[in-house]
Amino acid sequence: MTIIDGKALADKMAIALKAKVNQLKSAGVTPGLVVILVGENPASQVYVRNKERRATSAGFNSEVIRLAVDTSQADLLALIEQLNQDAKWHGILVQLPLPAHISEEKILLAIDPDKDVDGFHPTNMGRLWSGNPVMIPSTPAGIMVMLAEYGVDLVGKTALVIGRSNIVGKPMAQMLLDQHATVTIAHSRTKDLPALAKQADVLIVAIGRGNFVTADFVKPGAVVVDVGMNRDESGKLIGDVKFDEVAPIASLITPVPGGVGPMTITMLMEQTYEAAKRTLAD
Repeated sequence: MTIIDGKALADKMAIALKAKVNQLKSAGVTPGLVVILVGENPASQVYVRNKERRATSAGFNSEVIRLAVDTSQADLLALIEQLNQDAKWHGILVQLPLPAHISEEKILLAIDPDKDVDGFHPTNMGRLWSGNPVMIPSTPAGIMVMLAEYGVDLVGKTALVIGRSNIVGKPMAQMLLDQHATVTIAHSRTKDLPALAKQADVLIVAIGRGNFVTADFVKPGAVVVDVGMNRDESGKLIGDVKFDEVAPIASLITPVPGGVGPMTITMLMEQTYEAAKRTLAD
């Protein structure tokens, strides 16, 4: 069993990214990432601080726009349109979740698809599913980089994705298909899920239930990627996979924390850089 060290890989990529950004700056373009945070959700504030720190470290133009929780949907839409038109910003990210009175769907639709570094706009989803990705969701993108880094050959392999969200499950399935894996998407209503999971060479778990996947789900020698971020009764951060049970069975496994999480922010930075780079060809 080998533990996939997402933090070490993210740190290595951050060094390479800084060098690429310096080269881009010499051509007259500085990548710009702006994050909009509405309200004071504690988890969102932590995520936004981490993104801001990484963007600044990479040499980006970086700004966080913090708005009151009672900000109107109309005002948020007007702000997004202003940022869409501002050439300084190559990436626009609205931190989710939003307050209940604001439609996430309308906000995500308002972001220019070419600046949508989260990859959630329907245009970008369509580009991904048609085999022409431009902006792709950062978590599955980071998982694909980790699998490549650790030499996982996906061609002809059986892959099971547990979870069907637009953020992870669905785009993850498409990226695995693009690498010629045979892919199944499962979810909370899938019948006999442990038996299905036990057939998978690659198991991606993004169901949002702490310690949901146990040894019964895992084929000996499988690659197991845990996307979960949950808290147990004592407040400890745990994944969707019961690590101590599953790790001895798996050939490769991601820990929580230190696995998928660091790569998500890394891929967000990489996509902002790529968006800035594309402006040179415009």
